[in-house]
Amino acid sequence: MNEGLWSRLSAEARAEVDGLVAAGRTVQAIVVMRERAGLPQPELRDCVDLLAQRFTALQEQATTPGD
Repeated sequence: MNEGLWSRLSAEARAEVDGLVAAGRTVQAIVVMRERAGLPQPELRDCVDLLAQRFTALQEQATTPGD
């Protein structure tokens, strides 16, 4: 995962990004990443990469049986 960008986001921003990704609101998720990551502002390419990684991670969580 793009740990650099993900780690720059607060826990609240991460939860918001995941919620937006789960809802299919990808543009809004990228806006949150760019606004909340601080300076220097992440490049669009990095946000798109992280978006794809979060989508995959959320899909895996949804298909993995609980403990």
